[in-house]
Amino acid sequence: MSAPVKKPENPADAVVALFKKHFQHTPPLTVKVPGRLRLLGADGDQDDGLSICAAVDRYAFIAAAPRTDGRIELASSLAVSTEKFWMSDLDPGANHSWSAPIKATLAQLRRRRVNFSGFNAAIHSSIPPGLDCGNFAAQALALALMVRRLYPFGLSETGATVPPRRNERGDLPPLALPEKLNFARLVREAEASLTGETACLADPLASLFGKAWNVLSVDARFATVERTPLVGEALIVCPTHQRPEGPAQKISSPDRFRELARNVAAKLGAKSLRSVELNLLKASRAKLDPEEFALASHVIGETARVVAAERALRDDDHAQFGQYLWQSHESAAEFASRHSEETDLLIRLARRHRGCLGARAIPGATLNVVAYHHAQNFMEELSREFETLLGVKLEPVVCQLVEGAG
Repeated sequence: MSAPVKKPENPADAVVALFKKHFQHTPPLTVKVPGRLRLLGADGDQDDGLSICAAVDRYAFIAAAPRTDGRIELASSLAVSTEKFWMSDLDPGANHSWSAPIKATLAQLRRRRVNFSGFNAAIHSSIPPGLDCGNFAAQALALALMVRRLYPFGLSETGATVPPRRNERGDLPPLALPEKLNFARLVREAEASLTGETACLADPLASLFGKAWNVLSVDARFATVERTPLVGEALIVCPTHQRPEGPAQKISSPDRFRELARNVAAKLGAKSLRSVELNLLKASRAKLDPEEFALASHVIGETARVVAAERALRDDDHAQFGQYLWQSHESAAEFASRHSEETDLLIRLARRHRGCLGARAIPGATLNVVAYHHAQNFMEELSREFETLLGVKLEPVVCQLVEGAG
């Protein structure tokens, strides 16, 4: 029996249908932005670290139409009723309803003096809920790009600039490299305004700079992206149904993880753990408690793994690249919030499969790099063994590497 590969309904049709249901006409435009997978890196150091990411074929969609009364009305496939508010009411509020990310992003546009008016919009997503796939960044970028298409504007480091001109078909030119960086920073600040934490720049960068059949080496410190082919392998995500347990509860959330990493860096006199060499960490061990030392060892080691993995990808050595995923999982397993009975079992099963080059736990799932010609058998075997051992149905998700938005 074949594994149940999760292929959603055509989400582009779904978002149009949602718009027509609530607003009784066909939307003049639809925007989609891919989510992302993080293959390696950035643990505890997201605002200053290195990571290897990929834009994947799970999208945030927004269908929209302008209106002239200065009001905004939103419909979501995850909400029963619409939300309406004036353009002047962009405070997400303490309750953080489902519209909070939209309001936070619009507030950042307004802060940059972007001129826009009201609109109706329907929001839909094919990004699996509960998985760490850059959900916020994809939705926020979809909104910002939708506003750009309805009410054209340019975006510099200091704010809005001269709007781009439409061509004879009414289309805007694609975003140039500097403008993509500015959109990514806008999204990062929108997320930070909601969470109170420094948000990850790699997420919007991956959604903007993605390229089919390529992974992305992202340097958050210098806001650079380098593309490297990853041809012949499949990325397979295996969602889990359990919450983390055991030693992982020590650091049970990404915010706590980042906070501890910053505290350790401060104790070592560094801006971030990226600036700390392993020799300095070992020499300063007396300054840290065991938990801090273990976390710092992982983050510093993860930076080294990303650098080595980039070299393996440039050499087209996918087997060696996969080894760094195994190493990353083992390093993080003791304290990162990804440890559960299900993830442990999935990693063990993946190790036994001849086609799996590497795997690691990510929040809510395991991420597996599998030789493409073994992908179907990998999903079938893992699904069968997982259900036999735990009595739980496994639904693997195959992710293709796709073009970014903008």
